[in-house]
Amino acid sequence: MAVIFDLAIQNAQMLLVLALAPLLTGFIRKVKARLLRRQGPPLLQPYRDLLRLLRKEAVLAENASWLFRVIPYLIFAATWVAASLVPTFAAGLMFNWSADLIAVIALLGSARFFLALAGMDAGTSFGGIGSSREMMIATLAEPATIMIVFTLALLAGSTQLSVVAGFMLSPAVGLRVSLGLALVALVMVAIAENARIPIDNPATHLELTMVHEAMLLEYSGRHLAVIELAASLKLLLYMSLIACVFIPWGQAQPGGGASAQMIGVAAYIAKLAAGGVLLALFETAVAKMRVFRVSDFLGAALMLGLLGTLLLFVSRSL
Repeated sequence: MAVIFDLAIQNAQMLLVLALAPLLTGFIRKVKARLLRRQGPPLLQPYRDLLRLLRKEAVLAENASWLFRVIPYLIFAATWVAASLVPTFAAGLMFNWSADLIAVIALLGSARFFLALAGMDAGTSFGGIGSSREMMIATLAEPATIMIVFTLALLAGSTQLSVVAGFMLSPAVGLRVSLGLALVALVMVAIAENARIPIDNPATHLELTMVHEAMLLEYSGRHLAVIELAASLKLLLYMSLIACVFIPWGQAQPGGGASAQMIGVAAYIAKLAAGGVLLALFETAVAKMRVFRVSDFLGAALMLGLLGTLLLFVSRSL
């Protein structure tokens, strides 16, 4: 009976992240519109857009290979698995042993590779520009992410998310400057990885400045719907990762009953709402930077992660 309950909780997490991903995107758009004194689209508009795209016929480019048709599903599968591995409302799930920071980074890296490959597969100029910019951002964001992982692993003694979350809940963590630096670095990496302002503007389709959208210009119909859903899942993944590592309070612990699970779900939704409001405030207050300044932005994230790691080494040596 316990195995069935654990499996049900694991499946509930997989379905929860899939259901909440478009809602989080719609919530951020609604908050940004309200901050700009506009009505904004309805909260459920992303679901309507996905259904509309699923009903349309998929138009393929003449030069596209079979990879062009398969890649959207590979991107969605890798992103969904990565988002399902991150503990959201409960800890100690059935597949908790595979919820590792390095595994999550590897899944996101594979999804990014396939997306860049799809941008170049059709042979268009904008797709090539978007893929090259995406790889440029990746070469700067991944080292910063590795430094963040080193910082958390040195503190918790493991890269498993459940162990890191348990350490953050323990009184041994205290107030550490290294954790603050890692948090700021992770937020900067999340902004860059999700192509948000100031790195990219997801609300515009200006070909000379966009990064993520440039790789999707040749997609339509169900293929575009799957990729858009994967993008929403990626945004929710990073918010879930920040909440799991740095704000793990409210998670249902192993052995908790149905009431603990419901409290965990409520706390998780509240964390997502707070993260969406903060992201909308940040994007409203800043402007998009030029492409050649992205290296400075992510270089700062790398330095913050490196400083966090060095501070831990110095504190342990003393």
